[in-house]
Amino acid sequence: MAIDYFKLKNWVFPEQEHRYTEKDTMLYALALGLGKNSTDGNELRFVYEKGLQAFPSMAVILAHPGLWMGNPESGINLLKVVHGEQKVRLHQCLPSSGIVVGRSRVMAVVDKGADKGALVVVERKVVDQKSGVTLATVEQISFCRGEGGFSEQGQPSDVLPVQSAAMPARAADQICDLPTRPEMALLYRLSSDMNPLHADPAVACAAGFARPILHGLGTYGVACHAILKSCCDYRPERLQSLQTRFSAPVFPGETIRTEIWREGGRALFRSRVLERDQIVLSNGSADIAA
Repeated sequence: MAIDYFKLKNWVFPEQEHRYTEKDTMLYALALGLGKNSTDGNELRFVYEKGLQAFPSMAVILAHPGLWMGNPESGINLLKVVHGEQKVRLHQCLPSSGIVVGRSRVMAVVDKGADKGALVVVERKVVDQKSGVTLATVEQISFCRGEGGFSEQGQPSDVLPVQSAAMPARAADQICDLPTRPEMALLYRLSSDMNPLHADPAVACAAGFARPILHGLGTYGVACHAILKSCCDYRPERLQSLQTRFSAPVFPGETIRTEIWREGGRALFRSRVLERDQIVLSNGSADIAA
């Protein structure tokens, strides 16, 4: 079944209720490597119940609509879907525990051409159930290989979303190296995606990897840590948005270097693994409050 533009644009997502506890909040931060230095108060605030704060990037896993593209009615081959870009805009600091509701919609369906595939952009509002306040707006761009060409058959195609920021030609203003733990993917999957690709060596091998890889959103969380540490003095209220493009996978145990360029209230960044000198996140940007 090929992509039906109108069916995707009008896809009905059930409201997702997500109840999380302080233990869930601490587990998420621990899975990203926070708390490695148990005497560092800046990191401790995200992994210890005394004065606990939720780590900002946790918004990307709250009230997620799940693998809806796996529904045959979507016309999308889930096996050919790649997580392309991720963005979160934070309107409020996340509570350390609570109940949130996710309201998702398909914002755009873009035909890149029969030989290039299609982009599907999904927006999710994460809303505090009790107050009705929108805590975060999450935007995910999925690249659907082999699904392009639908506009050549008389269907519409949305305008390509604004491209991610390009990196300046000058040397980075700041560099932040953060190691990942060998068991990081095993920890991270307990907060979010249980895909065996991140745990089972046989599954990883069948997918073409030498061993299980880290979740893309795990890498995104490490980059968030780098920005929070380097640009926000570990104050979550200063981070207003974080956007990046996924370029390559990370193997747990590798060190992620995030290179940061400061441009007023904005930080541009990219991340690479030092062991293979490979860019894993590109065209990143973050809005920073004073």
